[in-house]
Amino acid sequence: MTEAGRAGRICPLRYRYGATAIARAATQSTQTLYVIGGLYGNSPALKTVLAMCAVENDARLCFNGDFNWFNVDDASFVAVNQTALRHDAIVGNVEAEFSSPDDDAGCGCAYPDTVDATTVTRSNLIHARLKKTAARHPDLLARIDALPMIRRYSIGDLRVGVVHGDADSLAGWRFDASALGDASDETWRVAAFASANVDVFASSHTCLPTLHVLADGNKAIINNGAAGMPNFAGSNFGVLTRLSTKPSPHPSLYGCVLRGLYVDALAISYDKAQWQSDFLNNWPPESAAHASYFERISNGPNYTLPVGAGDTPLF
Repeated sequence: MTEAGRAGRICPLRYRYGATAIARAATQSTQTLYVIGGLYGNSPALKTVLAMCAVENDARLCFNGDFNWFNVDDASFVAVNQTALRHDAIVGNVEAEFSSPDDDAGCGCAYPDTVDATTVTRSNLIHARLKKTAARHPDLLARIDALPMIRRYSIGDLRVGVVHGDADSLAGWRFDASALGDASDETWRVAAFASANVDVFASSHTCLPTLHVLADGNKAIINNGAAGMPNFAGSNFGVLTRLSTKPSPHPSLYGCVLRGLYVDALAISYDKAQWQSDFLNNWPPESAAHASYFERISNGPNYTLPVGAGDTPLF
């Protein structure tokens, strides 16, 4: 099958930075970092995130990719991107494909073969429409194109690598909940931490949240899933990652304390009714996004936090 025929499944070479690139990245210092992955153009969720962060004067925000997706109308595209670009950000596969001269990678998700072909096709259709919106805003597009794929932070005594996918690739799936449950991959994870010279990885991309602490208890991987969609069955909130030298002022869904660093998943309790209205205005029934996502947006995915991924969720 040609690469064009694998659109949505292939991982372009330009996505592959390798863990050593994280070790070489400039380090930014902060006491508190909010990592917001997979906002997916949800303006009510963005409003809630900003209000949560405002409680902490020293909080720094990092949008770690895919802050766009459903926001195909010009007004929300502009509003979401103007806000995200006022803070730290990295590109996700969604943003990385805006300026691609061809559509060989499709949405850039690099879906594994466990994801059905119909879902992949619909994702490519969603991205194709969003890409046209992005092209109408060349000023924002230029700023998005200039974003890095990785960021590195110092929080207290610990080092944090913020990625979209995994330690090696923008669209990597090795920080997915199922992959993190695979004990045979632990050797790769230990090596990735050493190569990146970090204590914590914060990611998203795979759209389902989890927390994995290495066997030595000194390293952790936290994936916030989606800031802009429900993440658990029967829930209606997004999730973000908070990393700080101080306890969270907001209730923690689950987390751990890693050598003085508080690692928490926090609920983003956005206005569900407003978000559904916004979504339906752009993606009515029979549209690609409605077919793929409206059930999740309404009732959450068929997913519960894996055993061992942290403390019991508070819902």
